[in-house]
Amino acid sequence: WHEFSPLAVEHNAVNLGQGFPDWDPPAFAIEAMRKSVDPASNRNANQYARSYAHMPLAKVLADDYTERFGRTIDPATEIATAVGCTNALYCALQGIASPGDEVLVLEPAFDIYVAQARMAGATPKFVPLRSAENAATEGDDPKANDFFVLDFDELEAAITEKTKAFILNTPHNPTGKMFNREELTKISEIIERHPHVTVIADEVYEHIVFDIENSPHVSFASMPGMYERTLTLSSSGKTFSATGWKVGWAVGPPHLVHAVTAVQQWVNFSAPTPNQDAIAQCLLMAKEPYEGFDSYYFWVAEEYKRKRGLLCDALKTGGMQPIVPDGGFFIMTDTSNIDLPEKYLEEKTVAMPADPMPRDWALSRWMTKEVGVTAIPPSAFYDKESIHLAKNLLRFAYCKGDDTILEAKKRFKDYFCN
Repeated sequence: WHEFSPLAVEHNAVNLGQGFPDWDPPAFAIEAMRKSVDPASNRNANQYARSYAHMPLAKVLADDYTERFGRTIDPATEIATAVGCTNALYCALQGIASPGDEVLVLEPAFDIYVAQARMAGATPKFVPLRSAENAATEGDDPKANDFFVLDFDELEAAITEKTKAFILNTPHNPTGKMFNREELTKISEIIERHPHVTVIADEVYEHIVFDIENSPHVSFASMPGMYERTLTLSSSGKTFSATGWKVGWAVGPPHLVHAVTAVQQWVNFSAPTPNQDAIAQCLLMAKEPYEGFDSYYFWVAEEYKRKRGLLCDALKTGGMQPIVPDGGFFIMTDTSNIDLPEKYLEEKTVAMPADPMPRDWALSRWMTKEVGVTAIPPSAFYDKESIHLAKNLLRFAYCKGDDTILEAKKRFKDYFCN
């Protein structure tokens, strides 16, 4: 990001790298924020919230997760809010892990996981998702759910007596893979055999899923025997296109939630009350009919599914093969058909993750400069020993306006088809 966003600006490239929407929240969310700060609305949301959570939001979340998990969630002791999911994860790792502990991470992994594990004094250990042969397809394109495969024996072999936590992200960034119930059952059986390991389940893309019948989002904490072992994290930013509001939360048994709040109390004390209050209102309104759909949740999922289709079409115009995700903001794309000029592999930059420069890193620089479209090289999400797995991949974001995606398609067509 520190390299590619400035590079995109320098070369006037269409930036499909960063994962935030380039449009505003829905009108009902804006109105909810207005009510939260307006004294006439009697929301009482302009002063500090309790450190655990603003109670109106905690109650709404408790109701939602009670229904999802099939058990009663106490809003006073089993819900903690934070300044986005990133802050919730920071507090969780600071509260759970200690120097000398290990934290398991599936790679490619959101880079914050690794940095925050190290900030807690722990050592990240990596288990890669590997590319499967003969993956199921959607049309002519491989599906991310089947293309990216976890070796369960490899996962269990990575657990040691030092392992304190395992971060499980579904829907997964950056691949768009969604772990199905069979896969989660196998993971839960491994966790059952290792009672000293806590699962931190990052589920921020839980509502951005495209095939709820065949590929639904399944919360790991809902698996038999896993609630007491799992801290579930999520947030509102992706769902409501309000990433700047930074409202996240943690749900779990009191001892794990307390690990979050015990840290937050001495860091930022609480998340901003108006933001929490607005999201409490949004979570209720999102269940109501919206724009001809049964709910806002159905609308937003369908809108992202449509944008996914636009980007898949654009990428194929550029001779790349999208690995079609069933959830999230991103598409990993096979770039092996693109011939990269050798000189780009010989470049050196401060941010590159290995020397010599990995192919995906060089390819993204070339594409930004020569084609005018910017992607994120997935080697940014791998440990050095696994960077070779990203060689022929790039990550593109479709949480962008139609005009932006169509401009990228035009540039691909102009470069590759003329």
